[in-house]
Amino acid sequence: MIAVIKPSNISGAIQAPASKSSMQRACAAALLTKAKSIIHNPGHSDDDKAALDIIKRLGATVETDNEQLIIHNSGIDPTVNRIDCGESGLSIRMFTPIIALTHKEITIDGEGSLLNRPMNFFDEIFPRLGVEVKSNNGKLPITIRGPLQPKTIEIDGSLSSQFLTGLLMAYSAAEATDVSIKVNNLTSKPYIDLTLDVMKQFGLKVPENRNYEDFYFKSEIRSPKSEIKSEIGNLPAARQGPNPEIEYTVEGDWSAGAFLLVAGAIAGPITIRGLDMTSTQADKAIMQALSNANASFAIEAKGIKIHPGKMTAFEFDATDSPDLFPPLVALAAYCHGETKIKGVNRLMYKESDRSLSLQQEFGKMGVRVDVRDDVMKIQGGGQVTGAKVHSHHDHRIAMAGAVAALRANQDTTIEEADAVKKSYPDFYEDLKQLGANVTLSSKIKFHE
Repeated sequence: MIAVIKPSNISGAIQAPASKSSMQRACAAALLTKAKSIIHNPGHSDDDKAALDIIKRLGATVETDNEQLIIHNSGIDPTVNRIDCGESGLSIRMFTPIIALTHKEITIDGEGSLLNRPMNFFDEIFPRLGVEVKSNNGKLPITIRGPLQPKTIEIDGSLSSQFLTGLLMAYSAAEATDVSIKVNNLTSKPYIDLTLDVMKQFGLKVPENRNYEDFYFKSEIRSPKSEIKSEIGNLPAARQGPNPEIEYTVEGDWSAGAFLLVAGAIAGPITIRGLDMTSTQADKAIMQALSNANASFAIEAKGIKIHPGKMTAFEFDATDSPDLFPPLVALAAYCHGETKIKGVNRLMYKESDRSLSLQQEFGKMGVRVDVRDDVMKIQGGGQVTGAKVHSHHDHRIAMAGAVAALRANQDTTIEEADAVKKSYPDFYEDLKQLGANVTLSSKIKFHE
């Protein structure tokens, strides 16, 4: 798909989409909870659909009722011997340890860029936990056979916190007792906060978090939220009976909301609703970056109102929130001076190598992006040039290009623009709702 974005002013109010980080974790927790789960405000991105498909193949039933999901489950019981995680990095890393809880041999595969992402973690860790594993030289597909047996282990958390998320959920479901998952160099700690919060809300056994270096499970620990227990017999009287229920509301997505906020700072004013200022999502840090850039915004009861103003270059550490790099580069393009963003080393194994993708595509728009060691430098404040750019099949590169195009000097064409379906399928429609001039087509029309 091709998207053409003309220079536009935007205004109005928009609801942030559902968080795929929250939604996918809720799907996993619902699979592991022996109760009826009701998920409100579910997402419908490609990654969300992948997570739902996975839990169905692992024995859960999913119904849709008045825009909420009702999930029934009585334990992991795979109905297939092959699971496809689509292009979802979180799904492959989170569900693989959960799938390893079963004694059945299961092959796990994916699509697109996921086929090139390193999965050596499972080759190294699973044999220590009694899980047979065969991989494609550390890449997908991988074939595993459990059941996983929780033991005290030490893991490297520098590549992604998503591996730890999967282990935490699997250990909890396996009723781990007096064992620890010790972690070195953990990145994206806020995402682990989100994992633990979701586990707590679904009544799963939550480990003691010892400074993000040791997650300790002991027999007497139960969820601090005592009104919800993972075992049906321990549910409170109000929720016991033939159909005990757990309800969970998916948060608004700060990762997607970051693009809307930057769009407002560039071409607003707009108001973004549905973003929780108390959220544990890592990408809530966009608010600090906007403040560092001297952006004009106000946090109101109805949402976050943001409008254009004179913005200055800023410094920001995105090591724990690497998904913010694309919207931050779009923001920096309109900030006078040299912006420095730390955390480049986290960008290689995304849907694209984002450090290269951002350099190439923003370079076409007249924005100089340099990378040295772990720091990205963006020269901003000049004229952003409308250009023909490519998403690199990366949802966040497509959205960054579209946001930067709103105040460019001429039209911008984005090739493979439908990459946004991975996380924010309504992105272009939401921009149009705010007044942006966006045209979508299956091919470019050339004029004599």
